[in-house]
Amino acid sequence: TGLSAAQRQVTVQEGPLYRTEGSHVTLWCEVSGYQGPAEQNFQWSIYLPSAPEREVQIVSTVDPSFPYAIYTQRVRGRGIFVERLRGDAVLLHITELQERDAGQYECHTPNTDERYFGSYSAKMDLVVIPDTLSASMAPQALTLMEGDAVELTCEVSKSTAQHTHLSIGWYLLQGAAEHHAEEILTLSKDFILKPGPSYEQRFLQGDVQLNKVGNTTYKLLIRGVTPSDQGQLYCEAAEWIEDPDGTWKDISHKETARTSLAVLSQGRDLPVDIAAAAEGSLSEGDTLQLHCVVGAPKNSRHFKVIWLLNEMKVAEVDAHGVLTWEKEYEERAKLGQLRAFKPSNTVYVLTIYEVGLKDKGTYQCSVSEMKAPGDLHSIQTNVSSGIQVNVKSIDHRNCQAFVEGCSKKDSSISRGSLAPLVWDWGPWRRGCSDFSRKVGGGRGPGAAWGWQSTVQLSGEGQWQRSSSTAAAVALPCPGLCGKGTGRNPVPVPRALSSWAGLGLHATLRSRTPTVGHGQSFELFCQVNASYTLEEVPMSVQWLFQPSRPTGPSQELVQVLPNGAVVWGAAQPHFQGKAQLEKAGTSFRMNIHSALPANEGTYQCEVEVWRRNALPPGQPAASASSNAVEIKVVLPESKLQVATKDSSVETASGNAAIECRIVFAQNNSQLAVTWYLLPPLADATPLQILRANYNGVLEYGSEFSSPAQKSRFLSQRVSSSIFQLQILSANLGDQGSYYCVVEECLWLADGWYKLGEGTSGRTTLKFQLPDPEPRLEKTNHSVSAREGEEVTLPCRLQGPLPPGTLLSATWFQVKSGGRDAALLTVHRDGSTEYPEQRRAGRLQLRRPSAGDFSLTLSAVQSGDAGAYYCQLQAWQQQGHGQEWALRASARSGYTQLTTAPPETTVLSRICSSPPLLNFILFLPLVLILLLALAVSCWYCKHRK
Repeated sequence: TGLSAAQRQVTVQEGPLYRTEGSHVTLWCEVSGYQGPAEQNFQWSIYLPSAPEREVQIVSTVDPSFPYAIYTQRVRGRGIFVERLRGDAVLLHITELQERDAGQYECHTPNTDERYFGSYSAKMDLVVIPDTLSASMAPQALTLMEGDAVELTCEVSKSTAQHTHLSIGWYLLQGAAEHHAEEILTLSKDFILKPGPSYEQRFLQGDVQLNKVGNTTYKLLIRGVTPSDQGQLYCEAAEWIEDPDGTWKDISHKETARTSLAVLSQGRDLPVDIAAAAEGSLSEGDTLQLHCVVGAPKNSRHFKVIWLLNEMKVAEVDAHGVLTWEKEYEERAKLGQLRAFKPSNTVYVLTIYEVGLKDKGTYQCSVSEMKAPGDLHSIQTNVSSGIQVNVKSIDHRNCQAFVEGCSKKDSSISRGSLAPLVWDWGPWRRGCSDFSRKVGGGRGPGAAWGWQSTVQLSGEGQWQRSSSTAAAVALPCPGLCGKGTGRNPVPVPRALSSWAGLGLHATLRSRTPTVGHGQSFELFCQVNASYTLEEVPMSVQWLFQPSRPTGPSQELVQVLPNGAVVWGAAQPHFQGKAQLEKAGTSFRMNIHSALPANEGTYQCEVEVWRRNALPPGQPAASASSNAVEIKVVLPESKLQVATKDSSVETASGNAAIECRIVFAQNNSQLAVTWYLLPPLADATPLQILRANYNGVLEYGSEFSSPAQKSRFLSQRVSSSIFQLQILSANLGDQGSYYCVVEECLWLADGWYKLGEGTSGRTTLKFQLPDPEPRLEKTNHSVSAREGEEVTLPCRLQGPLPPGTLLSATWFQVKSGGRDAALLTVHRDGSTEYPEQRRAGRLQLRRPSAGDFSLTLSAVQSGDAGAYYCQLQAWQQQGHGQEWALRASARSGYTQLTTAPPETTVLSRICSSPPLLNFILFLPLVLILLLALAVSCWYCKHRK
């Protein structure tokens, strides 16, 4: 017929394969182009590294006597066996890999053809490496109430020499189903977070999170636990390696100990507890802070709290969060001496600044549960136990003597500087050390009040001279001889023991001064002299200075006159990459598979001895070559990021911004940084967060608070899509978002950045269903002196639809960036202070439910600027359903102007120590004069 028989071809899995000791290994083998029966037979053998020419038979599909003795027991016990996939393809199984199983494996097919034609066997290499993966979690037995949060920590580490990836997953075992674990959340080997089916919705809402802290710590956070979360929780880690065919294989698995979690459902109980921030007695002027904690589940329940002192009402916080003081406390509250607020629905705080004797007694809090925020009658009420507060009085007459004593004990306190402070006794009431700390303000004596103080600075071997010092001070120069702390140490030239008459010199050159990653380059060191160098003992040393020097040149390798090679310790990887040759008076070094770490400057140093003087000893001559710079070029980045602009609209709840990768190399890793461009004409981009190629999140300064971190999350939802999740998005999140993607590549000795791409901008918009509330839009201008109190208006005009709850946020306008949120009152009345440094000076007194005017006490110069409030209206979708944002409105701007405090006679006296001392001693002088006059009158009349 003219047709020729097909050629037999045996194919085996491509190697080398790296597998861990103790793991289950499979190797596939198939045959094609054969003649004869459809079911072919296979025989596996190994060639051990200790005897690479000797075949050791392992297992056969046709001959039970095929295995050699060292494998017979494992084959009979099914520790090694062959699985037939089809008639012409099999899998070799090694169920528990041993160190001695490393070697070259051969798959052979006995001939069934009419004649030998083609290949009948194929070989591949299997490398056995230690299993270094470890995963651990401290076992616990936890009992939580429904609605609580649980956080579990898993420590995972590896020290494999090869480049591998990790995947970490959290699992839940329930009831008797010990064989089936439910997936909670997994960080895949590609750094993608994947929730289990039962946890997907809670993951998207941000209630289930997996965070990497440092290099080895992984934390699982579950907010709002439910009875469905109870059971046995554990962490499982897997180590993955990329095989030569491009597929990834898990080579090790480790499972941690289990944590038992029980979740108790809460009924309509109402436990109430009260606690003080500090134990023991207080002194006049101290601060008292009390916490009232409602031990109820954190769901949509409504509470009214009343603070009591000696069973008398002090203040009330209603279910809306509106605060009302009793009449006798109103003035102190206006002066900022009293403060009550609600940081959460179950925590209420009462703070008394500068307590007095009238504040001592028994404090309690009464909690009433309301069916709805506007109800007048409560469902149930509970009163906490009492906490006794004692206040000690202070004898102010002792303060002057105490201050004088402090100035003697602590030389950093200047007696002459204390006069302005004797009016305020609080700072040094507790001792000289506390006085110094208050006065110093963390920067040296006097810093808190602007005093000048002489501070002598010294460092490691360095002196700083004052600008008034006339004489120059010699500074030690760090970095000489490669020592010291300088950034660019100056290397000391090597001493050259050359004899002038010999004229020895060395020349270094390279044909390829610029090479690509993975390519090879050669260096030639040519030695010349004014005399013949034949049969002269000669040695050469190769030196290397990295492209970013950290010290003197490093010694790579030295070839001695007797041919011995001594490798340097600074660059140990050179030993496996460099080839050395000598031809006459020319030395050659070839470096293959160039890496970025090989980029830098190279030199050779040559030493020669007299023919009759055998080394060791002083060489007759030596010479250093010129320096040759080698550059290593990284692979070209082919990263492409989608650049089309888009928009996302939301009414309330969560929002997602996508960053799509059009193309990236398969073996590269990606890091993504998210930015927000606020909707201002002169705004600058703000970094939200960066997810590096290991999945570690690094937040920008504007988003580093715990509240912001919990709302902005970055996920890799697929191999080509990154997603920025904005949880509980609000109007302050409006603006344009974009991502910057960096492409990184692992090149044997570390990660290297190849390039980056910037996405198009996605504009976040809000479309709310209801018209905005009628909020006062008039712009205001107010002024206040430093130290005074000022109120910024924000009032609702007109009624709201029934069942509507309000939330409000106050902002201060920031030029070129994101407006700073100062205070937020949530719809349940709880108060949040994003800017903690001003929290103690901000108050919402709320004389009515629609009045959100902000009171700023103790005004400072830095408070000047423009302010506005943002109101949001919420309605419940149905009984027991979620609350939805229905409308929003922003007030007009209030421009606050500050002025220095008013100058008074008293302030002039306090600012002048001599005048103050005169005023202090004037009563004593008057008393002495009066006593003298009385004495004279008495003496006169007695006579």
